[in-house]
Amino acid sequence: MIVEAAKPHFTKDLCRWISKFSLKQVPGDIQLRTKYIILDGIACGLVGARLPWSSKATEALFAAESPGSSTIIGWDRKLSPLAAALLNSSFIQGFELDDWHSEAPLHSNSLILPTLFALGQHLKATKGQNTTGKELLSAALVGFEVGPRVGKALWGTHILSTGWHSGAVFGSAASAASASSLLKFSADEVEDALGTACTQACGLMSAQFGSDAKRMQHGFAARNGLLATLLAQRGYSGIKDVFELPYGGFLKQFSAGNGKTPAYLPEELTKDLGEFWQTTNICLKPYSSMAGTHPTVDCIRNIQKECPELEGSGAVRMISKVRIILGKAAFNHGGFDIHRPIATTGAQMSNIFVAATQIVHGSVLPAQFRQNMLENDDVWAVVDKTACEPAEASESFSAQTVEITLTNGRVLKNSVESARGDNPPLANEELAEKYDELVDDVIEKERAERIKAFVLSLDEQENIEELLELLGPGTKNPIS
Repeated sequence: MIVEAAKPHFTKDLCRWISKFSLKQVPGDIQLRTKYIILDGIACGLVGARLPWSSKATEALFAAESPGSSTIIGWDRKLSPLAAALLNSSFIQGFELDDWHSEAPLHSNSLILPTLFALGQHLKATKGQNTTGKELLSAALVGFEVGPRVGKALWGTHILSTGWHSGAVFGSAASAASASSLLKFSADEVEDALGTACTQACGLMSAQFGSDAKRMQHGFAARNGLLATLLAQRGYSGIKDVFELPYGGFLKQFSAGNGKTPAYLPEELTKDLGEFWQTTNICLKPYSSMAGTHPTVDCIRNIQKECPELEGSGAVRMISKVRIILGKAAFNHGGFDIHRPIATTGAQMSNIFVAATQIVHGSVLPAQFRQNMLENDDVWAVVDKTACEPAEASESFSAQTVEITLTNGRVLKNSVESARGDNPPLANEELAEKYDELVDDVIEKERAERIKAFVLSLDEQENIEELLELLGPGTKNPIS
């Protein structure tokens, strides 16, 4: 008698892990790092809350939504949990300052924190139930772990080459996983939540060329994951085995036409769960631009150390041409040609514009993306001398080369294998410094210090409502 081997159930195995997850499983250094990652996300949310595109979105939802239980960061208002998740996510993603994952590009904080903040306040309003800091920390870790694994199952950075906005595709599952963990769902309930979250996943990478929608796409995923979880809480059934179903399954559909063999890798969903922590591959940004532009900035910074006169308006006259050589995924994502005028979104996504900004201004931070900076003649003079080209043999997202040819014939060249913030990662102390620098222009110092102290002692806090009360009052626009 021939006995067939049992078919693997990757979705169900992942759901069981989520349902049984405990903070006790997590090494202390990972827990500590998670608190600093959360602090970075909060800084990005405070900076992003009053940006022009954030204000447009917020005012639209204030006009359409009734008051609710969930805090809108920086606006001294509350809306429904779903609206709050959408807006707060768009704030965190609002200025390309937030985290990214080195192997499966998504912005975890913009997915997880808005989901858990909104859900925690919803539980307080409807059930009188407090959410502790330890519960928030635990649920955040679940989302930080699940999101990248979903991405790796779709070949990580490669999905950018197919035109999908990777984090918006991976993100609904990450949001639902974290919310399911906070609600202490059974494995079956988690599966329902993931099944409904995954059928809402989407995100067109064409949003990067200038639309405000780029800022909100992770917000769609956060909202959708939270909605799926609230439905599952009421017994609403989702798609079973959603990841590996051969007809209409998540991995099958989002890998269609990707040219990979195999097209998708379902084993990545559960590979080394609880042994290797994907949270360690969450990268924190030192620059206010798309992650794929960061190696370009690093290359130019290294060249400027060798040739300090290649910074400022005088550098324009010295430069004959600039070549930026990118791996295929990075080229497809940020190597596009640009033309004047350009919107902030397109500027921050463009390797060419970011390179010119670093050359002329010596910095790539929020101040460099004010409207007058987007129209700077020196920057556009360098843009006109700059071109990106793909390194056809390279699949790397981070390995890049910049070659600057001067008018005197001298050629300056630098290559990096990974970006600062990835390898080497920003240390916890550097993240604390980044927090201080970012929020200095948008909130008062005492409030900033109280937020930081709360987050860095998160596992000792009895109620996250105190944190939300600190995040709620008004903030300033950092580029006004």
